[in-house]
Amino acid sequence: MPWYAYLLQILAGALLVNAVPHLVHGISGDRFQTPFATPRGVGLSPPTVNFVWGAFNLAAGLALVWGFPPAGPAGWILVGAGGFVFGLAMSARFGRVRSDPARRG
Repeated sequence: MPWYAYLLQILAGALLVNAVPHLVHGISGDRFQTPFATPRGVGLSPPTVNFVWGAFNLAAGLALVWGFPPAGPAGWILVGAGGFVFGLAMSARFGRVRSDPARRG
């Protein structure tokens, strides 16, 4: 397997994990941060935007897993590690943003 396939598996995990909060907030009718909000990544986007963004992340993550299937347990560990590290980083980031109303603009 080419070296970039491993990076794409890590990216797939990050996309799949990122899909979850956007789909949940979108389906629940809640506003949540997206890259399309103002200020970018801090402001709140409408539920529809969150649902579409979550669906895009889910589709892209699944496409990467399908296009570059993890070879054995090591490949799935990379997908899981990508999701885990991205999830940790985003939980810290959005924990700070959501706890400070002044930062949400």
